[in-house]
Amino acid sequence: MHVGESKTRLVVGALCGLLLEANDHQYQLSLDSYWSNTAKLKPACIIRPESSVQVAKILEALIHANESFAIRSGGHAPLAGTNNIYDGVTIDLSLLDSIQFEMISETVSFGPGVRWKHVYEELGKYGYTVAGGREIQTGVAGLLLGGGNSWFTGRKGFSCDNVVEYEIVVADGSIITANDATHANLFRALKGGSNNFGIVTKFTMKAFPCELVWGGITVTPKDYIQDAIRMTSNFTKKVMNYPDSSMITNLSYIPDMKDIVVLAALVETRGVENSPSFAEWATLPKILDTTKLKTHSEMGTETYLSPNRYTTWFTISFKNDQRIMTRAAEVHARLVEDMKSFASHDDFVTQCVFQPLPAAFAKHSVAAGGNVMGLQRNESDGILFMLNTMVKTADLREFAYAKVKAYINEVREFAASIDGGLFEWVYLNYADETQDVLAGYGAENVKFMKGVAEEYDPHQVFQNLCPGGFKLSKVD
Repeated sequence: MHVGESKTRLVVGALCGLLLEANDHQYQLSLDSYWSNTAKLKPACIIRPESSVQVAKILEALIHANESFAIRSGGHAPLAGTNNIYDGVTIDLSLLDSIQFEMISETVSFGPGVRWKHVYEELGKYGYTVAGGREIQTGVAGLLLGGGNSWFTGRKGFSCDNVVEYEIVVADGSIITANDATHANLFRALKGGSNNFGIVTKFTMKAFPCELVWGGITVTPKDYIQDAIRMTSNFTKKVMNYPDSSMITNLSYIPDMKDIVVLAALVETRGVENSPSFAEWATLPKILDTTKLKTHSEMGTETYLSPNRYTTWFTISFKNDQRIMTRAAEVHARLVEDMKSFASHDDFVTQCVFQPLPAAFAKHSVAAGGNVMGLQRNESDGILFMLNTMVKTADLREFAYAKVKAYINEVREFAASIDGGLFEWVYLNYADETQDVLAGYGAENVKFMKGVAEEYDPHQVFQNLCPGGFKLSKVD
């Protein structure tokens, strides 16, 4: 029997979901809808459940057949195998797309099939929003289960800290509700623990009033990189004095400009124009400046990253130290020259991203009951750093991957050479598959998560049959 036919038998009939095989037009459309070409693996079939009950039936059948599977929400992860699987079964949750806002409790519940665009547009009808993704086309599930850094982190904590309840299908097929009163350990483990515990079929988050934000994108010539580093470092030191302000600094090679430029995304979430928090940045010359009052959703369109590229992402976090940031900028400049020597100028994009990571961010997490990311161990303000490439072909990706990996290691080693310079924490949503993300949460959190996994998945279904992502079973 052909492998596709054998897998079809697992899901037709009793499983009731919409099945897509390789010869179906919708199958190819599903593959094409992945953000990164790197993730466009070809499963034997794709199954699209329409309810949590169907998810449970699908999971039961796959376990019974000892069949490998992957779980897809928005399909935005840049890694191969995280949300898709070659020759296995991909469970596509895109039809779990309901959104329900409760004004009295100020909460919103939504399925893993929606993207942040849909959540923001629905809540915007009532003048509300949530601390969700900064790019509106990103799916909700991956961001929330990986932690989630938002424009509101300084005021509200990480996105996962704003989840008040999960509906999840666990390995024995049970559909359970996890919150701070019921299945409380699982509730906490899901806040950063990714796909190690089950399939989340509904999220419920705190919502809060937000009519307009002030924000936008600025572009500055590369001659001012050192000024931008200094200003980003200064912003990180004082950001908790302005918890409604947020900044992302991005040294990026832009094909249209054929050069590196300094990009920045600036947001003041209360809608305060020209906040003192951005006074220093305002002195930089601008090639482009889109800052103005706008909706949360409109801001999310400006940080949109173009799809259909082969992606390489690596990340580390380190002390807020201008020396480390300068070394990272130097490394990025070398990366750009390497890419120019191998590819046409319009075949690649690079990013060298600095995001403030003040120690005070973790206080919100603790106040919300805690997550498993372990950021409270950071004794000083830090920087969340990402180095990435987005290229047009698989051959270019192979070349770029080796370069980015070597350069991130150079920055890591330099940071480690400075007292307290390198942090253990590695942000899951930016990490490469070779990075020890879960170990970076700290031994205590790893032990806790393994205990939760043992309770809800004693036969390690989500370690073995669902191999994609960052797995507890691979952490010593």
